[in-house]
Amino acid sequence: QVQLVESGGGLVQAGGSLRLSCAASGRSFSRYAMGWFRQFPGKEREFVADMSWSGGSTYYADSVKGRFTISRDNAKNTVFLQMNNLKPEDTAVYYCNVDSGPFRRHSDYQWSNYWGQGTQVTVSS
Repeated sequence: QVQLVESGGGLVQAGGSLRLSCAASGRSFSRYAMGWFRQFPGKEREFVADMSWSGGSTYYADSVKGRFTISRDNAKNTVFLQMNNLKPEDTAVYYCNVDSGPFRRHSDYQWSNYWGQGTQVTVSS
């Protein structure tokens, strides 16, 4: 059974940094794109960043460009999100996900129904 477990969230002051991790288990995801999403209270989950299966292609939401960096370690079935220069508006629960098909291009990504419990990020002003 596929499991995604996010960790690394916490409370940080504005301008600070956090590094989120998402450990995937159940099967290898080295052939699948992976991504990060976040959810604000009372809002729909939104896209943050994604990375192709090879790591050669990344995309970011405009709101995090230049501040967040996604990376992955296929040997460990893990994806990371380095978050720098955090702002209070980054406060949310962060989730990772995996593309439902292998070797896809960004335009063809279809995120799976596998969602972990998320990790809370709180940025104080």
